[in-house]
Amino acid sequence: MLADWHVGQVLWSIVWFSLFVILISLLIGVFADIFHSHDLSGVAKALWVLFVIVLPYLGVFVYLIARGSGMHARGLQYLDREDRIARASLEESDGTSPPTG
Repeated sequence: MLADWHVGQVLWSIVWFSLFVILISLLIGVFADIFHSHDLSGVAKALWVLFVIVLPYLGVFVYLIARGSGMHARGLQYLDREDRIARASLEESDGTSPPTG
């Protein structure tokens, strides 16, 4: 069985596997952005999720064109909210205020 695989077939398999991994990482990023967006209504989120699930390649491509410019800003807002929550929790459990800076 191993003798049937040639170098070209192995390279094509590596290319297709790499493209699959890239698609999965893009899907995770798009789904995270959809659910972290506070400017989208529930219906809009459901429609985006449905569109990305039914047509994954086209859905990710259209989402990145339509809303991709704000993905970084929404990600930073999410991380900032999580950081504030964690700091408040630590401050509450420690009883002291954290240093500002």
